[in-house]
Amino acid sequence: MPTSIETIAAPPAPAPPAPPPILAPAGAAALVRMLTWLSPAFPIGAFSYSHGLEQAVADGTVHDRATLAQWVDAVLRYGSARVDATLFAAVHRAMASGDDARLAELAELAAAHQSSAELALESTAQGEAFLVTVDAAWPYAALARLRAAWPGPYALPVAVAAAAAGHGLALLPVLTAYLHGFAANLVGAGVRLIPLGQTDGQRIMAMLEPVVVAAAEAGIARPLDRLGSATPMADWASAAHETLYARLFRS
Repeated sequence: MPTSIETIAAPPAPAPPAPPPILAPAGAAALVRMLTWLSPAFPIGAFSYSHGLEQAVADGTVHDRATLAQWVDAVLRYGSARVDATLFAAVHRAMASGDDARLAELAELAAAHQSSAELALESTAQGEAFLVTVDAAWPYAALARLRAAWPGPYALPVAVAAAAAGHGLALLPVLTAYLHGFAANLVGAGVRLIPLGQTDGQRIMAMLEPVVVAAAEAGIARPLDRLGSATPMADWASAAHETLYARLFRS
């Protein structure tokens, strides 16, 4: 027989369901997830942006395989990809360490650090689409942290880095994959615009392999006070593209 109030009290109400745990795939599983997220088939609309390259082709600056390779190389080493890599590394660290105040500062900085209106649209539209898709297919608790820390807009490097850290993906491989996808999208746009053969596009990607790796390593090592770019022609092209008469791309 129960002998105390405690023993006859009604059982406590069940706790509300916990948010999905942080998923930390290892080895091949992590590789598969990175390949999926950063595939050209991932539904963020990357195919519709040229990052100003359409303007550079229209005015003759980029007109063959060599000039396309030089353009993408410069953007990776010195341009907006350099900025993305630096911010990506910082966001990944902030998310992994639980520093939400830092995460908010970086998300705001990334949203503001855009060279033109079209590049801002390119980055933030893809960033929001990336977060929505990842949360729908791979739900994770860290997304709520990001949205609580910063209401948006979310630049693409912020979205990918936060999701990667939230899912336990290591920084160097996922940043390398991000920059490879960045380069591949530009090369693909150039192949359509100049136009070039598909094999020429793959020759450019082969040439860019060491550039992508070096850009990822440099982005991780670079302090945030060295954030910046030095590709004025690419920045000008992205701004001039806004008034280009006939366009295939949104940027």
